[in-house]
Amino acid sequence: MTAAPRPDRSESFGEALLGTVLDRAHELPPHLIGPLVADVVRRLGGRSVQILLQDYGQLLLVPLPGEGLEGGAPQVIDEAAAGHCFLDAVTVELPLDDGVRIHLPLLDGGDQVGVMAVTLDRVDDDDRRMLRRLSNLVADLLVTKHGYSDLFFHTRRGEAMSVAAEIQWSLLPPLAMIMPRVAVAGVLEPAYDVAGDSFDYALNGDVLHLAMIDAMGHGLGAATMATVAIGAYRHARRLGTGLKQIYAFMDDAVAGQFGADHFVTAQMMRLDTTTGHLQWVNAGHPAPLLVRGQRVTQRMVGPTTLPVGLGGAEPEVSELGLERGDRILCFTDGLIEEHAAGEEQFGEEQLIDWVNRLETSGRGVRAVARALSHTLKRARGGQTTDDATLLLVEWRG
Repeated sequence: MTAAPRPDRSESFGEALLGTVLDRAHELPPHLIGPLVADVVRRLGGRSVQILLQDYGQLLLVPLPGEGLEGGAPQVIDEAAAGHCFLDAVTVELPLDDGVRIHLPLLDGGDQVGVMAVTLDRVDDDDRRMLRRLSNLVADLLVTKHGYSDLFFHTRRGEAMSVAAEIQWSLLPPLAMIMPRVAVAGVLEPAYDVAGDSFDYALNGDVLHLAMIDAMGHGLGAATMATVAIGAYRHARRLGTGLKQIYAFMDDAVAGQFGADHFVTAQMMRLDTTTGHLQWVNAGHPAPLLVRGQRVTQRMVGPTTLPVGLGGAEPEVSELGLERGDRILCFTDGLIEEHAAGEEQFGEEQLIDWVNRLETSGRGVRAVARALSHTLKRARGGQTTDDATLLLVEWRG
């Protein structure tokens, strides 16, 4: 009997190239990511490598410093080709006198880590494929190495950050998650001084769990209270409890730590991503908005209970069946209560008007959430005397 031929296990050029990254990734210090990526790109025939990270204010893409990486000034997201790549998660190619500049999104779990930019003399489909796969590896490297160094924090920080904001940013999940059935995107303002606002989410199997909170007060005290509230939410969620029990856990934790005169408004949601069945509990929080057909169609008003920490009655669970493409906008009161001295509050009607304008763009939740937050801040005259946070959720079906 003739033996079956042995499969060809010889290493191709592409495998060797990407293997260079994979083989060294586990022991690579964060500051050596740049030299490694620059070396791989050079072997591909590329040059002038940049790794661009979004600043905390979500206004700029800032070059990551490092040997082998090209520096340069930060790029305004709304004006640069790299910004188009970043916001829409698409590859953008720009012809140059000496070649082609390629911008590739650095994606991790649907979140945008940043952009990798490379120049080649010319580009074919093989180059595009290799660079796309390399950019995926680079995104994973940036995420896994983030916790080992302050390098990425220093790159992204555009100004001094308060202690309260440091706490809040360390508490947050990724600002965006784009999955086949569901997408989530959030924005916190003021980015460098946020204190009591926060949000959290988890996709466990087919169920998206989500919470938005607003702790009373300002500064370090509010950030501490928000930390306890989010910690209690995660603890209860991971025990597999329902929304009513989650409220009770959070209520007990805040009251037990801070006393009866402190509270946190909260909204907890549970979305079945296979059916679009949405459940939520509102604890003294502004009612979310339902966006259907690119317009706000209703305020999701339902039974409310007291904010967590005040010992409210057992909450009633509201329910709604979503349609494919529906979006839910959750927000804190700082987004609508801002006003100049002697003038009326910004108000929910203006919020709805701007949502309707921006939704017609047809862009993804990450781009819309960011544009909405920045537009609302400008419409409020640039004032942010209170935290102003929003979270946009889309059921994609």
